[in-house]
Amino acid sequence: MTDWFNEKLTLKKGHGWKAPAGYRIFVADRGAVRFNIPQGWIIEPDSDSIKFYDGKPPDDNCRLACSYFRLPPIDWSGLHLSELIKTATEGDERKLAICGDIIEQRRPDLELAWVDLSFDDPEEHRLAYSRICIARGSNIQTLITLDYWPEDGARLAPMWRELLRSLQLGRYVDDPTVGDVVN
Repeated sequence: MTDWFNEKLTLKKGHGWKAPAGYRIFVADRGAVRFNIPQGWIIEPDSDSIKFYDGKPPDDNCRLACSYFRLPPIDWSGLHLSELIKTATEGDERKLAICGDIIEQRRPDLELAWVDLSFDDPEEHRLAYSRICIARGSNIQTLITLDYWPEDGARLAPMWRELLRSLQLGRYVDDPTVGDVVN
């Protein structure tokens, strides 16, 4: 995994970045991965991913994590994302239980699959949920997870929908202070 660092830049007048009210745009590696996150969430780079919290740990109630890697430029259509999700969840030490169907979505720019899971939190000794999404496009594959308590599910559902709606892979920008430029 790449070494992460957090860089805050001053946006230029007339920049092209736009997010819905209450959200801000997260961009990794100049556009390798991009999606909207709620305003005020705390971003913490980790050794294997970028983590987002709805409060300063340990006073947070959920954790969103994102990691990605570049794929070789070959045809990946035979490797279904739903199978990758099944494989990823089988080896998890938390003994994840799938809650419902794996949801798959194809867009012109990417494909994604995600599923709800439940597990017993080993530290709090109570039921917790996780959502796992794998998305692939433009020779980028990302893994996005959301861990949360059952009582936070309704509050986080709109955030998850916005994240998936806004998810973009391999949409690079030359100047992050300007954003997307349409010629």
